[in-house]
Amino acid sequence: MGLTAGYIGLLLGGRYVTPVGPTDVQLTLQPSLHGGTTLKLPPLGSLQLDTHGGPVSLEARLTDLRPDQAKKLINDDTELDRLTDRIAGQIRHGLIELLIRAALIALATSFAASLLLFRSWRRALLGTGSTVLGLAALTLVTWTTFNPQSIAEPRYTGLLANAPQVVGDARSIVERFTAYRAQLARLVGNISELYATTSTLPTYEPDPSTIRVLHVSDIHLNPAAWSVIKSVSTQFKVDLIIDSGDLMDHGSKPEDKFANSISGLKVPYVYIRGNHDSMETQKAVDREKNAIVLDDDTRDVKGLRIYGVGDPRFTPDKSTRDDFVGADQLRDEGTRYAEKLRNSGNLPDVVVTHDPSEGEAFSGVSPLILAGHTHARSTKLLPTGTRLFVQGSTGGAGLRGLEHEQPTPIELSVLYFSRASHRLQGWDDLRLGGLGLTSAQIERHLEPDPDRAVKPQP
Repeated sequence: MGLTAGYIGLLLGGRYVTPVGPTDVQLTLQPSLHGGTTLKLPPLGSLQLDTHGGPVSLEARLTDLRPDQAKKLINDDTELDRLTDRIAGQIRHGLIELLIRAALIALATSFAASLLLFRSWRRALLGTGSTVLGLAALTLVTWTTFNPQSIAEPRYTGLLANAPQVVGDARSIVERFTAYRAQLARLVGNISELYATTSTLPTYEPDPSTIRVLHVSDIHLNPAAWSVIKSVSTQFKVDLIIDSGDLMDHGSKPEDKFANSISGLKVPYVYIRGNHDSMETQKAVDREKNAIVLDDDTRDVKGLRIYGVGDPRFTPDKSTRDDFVGADQLRDEGTRYAEKLRNSGNLPDVVVTHDPSEGEAFSGVSPLILAGHTHARSTKLLPTGTRLFVQGSTGGAGLRGLEHEQPTPIELSVLYFSRASHRLQGWDDLRLGGLGLTSAQIERHLEPDPDRAVKPQP
C-alpha cells in the first residue's frame, strides 16, 4: 500500500515549470514501461531519447515563449553566447527542484494513505519506508541504465499543425496531388531545420569535411518523391544521391520522361537498374547531365569510390512475366561479379545492388553495401565486417503502396562518410507518411566502429 501510494504521489508531485532561456518548460514525470525522455515542441512535434529504463519517464514540454527576450537574443550575439551557459544551469536547477518536490510528495502521500488505511503510526511508517526503498531502487535503475549515447541518436516525430487537411481517398489524392507534393516538401524542410538545430548535441556532428550521401530506392514513378528528395538534398546539403533501383514501375517508354526530374537535383545522381527498370529506363537516366549510371562499373564520385551493378531481372509485372530467379541464383550472380571485382584489386568504398540477396555476395569486398527492393528499411552487420543497408521505398511503393490498410511510408536516408577514411560514420533515417499523409520522423544512428576491419569471405 505504501509503495503504491508513493508511486502515485511521485507522479502527482512530478510537475515543475522552469524558465529555460526565453521560454518556460514544464517538466513532468510520467508512468512508463520503458523509461526514456520526451521533448515536446508544439506544434512542431517531439523528440524521443532512450535515456534510461525504469517505470518512470521524463517529459519536457515547451509551454510559453517570451517574445521580448527572444527578440533580444536574435539582435544581440553576445547575449546568445551567454545564454548557452545559462541554459544548462537552468535545466539542472529545474530537474533538481522537480525530483525533490516529487520525492517529498511521494513520501507524504505514502504516509497519509498508510495511516488512513491502517490507523497505525507504526504501519504508516512501514509504508513510508517501503516508498523510501522504492525511490532508492528507482534511482539505482535509472543510474545503471542511463545512456548518454541516446542524445546522439534522437528520434523526431511530428505532424505540422498548419499542414493542409490530410488527403483521403484516391480521388482526393489525384485532385490535390500538386498541393500534397508542395506540403510534403515544406514538411521535410521544417523538420529538417528543427532536426539540424537539435542534432548539434550528438557526439558525432557532421562538419564541412563530411561527405553526405542521400540514399533513395524504389521510387516507383511517384512524382512526390522528387519534391522530398530535393528538399532533403537542400536541407542536409548532400554531395551526391545514390539510387538503388526501381525508379520506374513498368519500364515502358512513356515512363522515360519521369527521369527528366533528375537534372533538377543539381548534384551527382548515381543510379543502378532495378527489376522494374528496363534497359530503356537505364538509357533515359543516362541522358540526364548529372546522372551516373553504373552497371558492373566503378566510379569515383565526390571522393567516394562506388561500384554498382544493375538487377539481372526485368519483371515489372509478376502476373505476366514469370520470375524464375530466386535468392540463391541472385547470390550466385553477385558472387560472380564480386570475384571479378576482388581480382581487379580496385576495391570500392560502397557497393550498390538492387536486391539485398545479390548484395550479400559482396560481403568482404566493401565496408558498405546499399540495396533496396524489399520496400522495408533494415541494416545488419555481416560476419566479414561489411554493413548491408537496405533502403525502404522513397516513392511509398508507388500506387501499390495504397493496397494495404495504411499507405507504405516514404523512406530515405542521409549517410555521413569521413572524407579521410571514406568510412560510414553515421546516418539519419527519414520516414514520411505514405501517399496523402504528412507525418514525419527522423532518427539518428551512429556507426559503432567505423574503422573496423573488413575481412574477405571464407
